[in-house]
Amino acid sequence: GAAWARHDLDDALAMLTDDCVFEATGPAPDGVRHVGKDAVRAAWQPIFDDSASRFEAEDTFAAGDRVVQLWRYSWSDGHIRGIDVFRVRDGLVAEKVSYVKG
Repeated sequence: GAAWARHDLDDALAMLTDDCVFEATGPAPDGVRHVGKDAVRAAWQPIFDDSASRFEAEDTFAAGDRVVQLWRYSWSDGHIRGIDVFRVRDGLVAEKVSYVKG
C-alpha cells in the first residue's frame, strides 16, 4: 500500500515473485491475466504514472497463504471500490486477483 501511495512502481514490483500472476479488473467481464514482473509492470505503469490517482486500503486480513484487501482507488474525477485476493509465497506476492464493484 505504501509503495502504491508513493507511486513507486519499482518498490511495488520488488514485493512480487518473478513469476507473479496479476489478474486485472478490466476489461469486463473477466479482465486480463498478466504473468511475470515485466507483464505486471506494463499493466501497472499507467496507474503509477497518474499522479492524481490514489489507492486507499479499507481493510486487510490474512488466512494461511492468502491475503484479502478491500480498497478504494480514486483519480481526478472519480473512484472505484474493489477487493484483491493475494497468494503469498516465501514472503512475496505470487498472485494478485482483482475485482471491482459495479
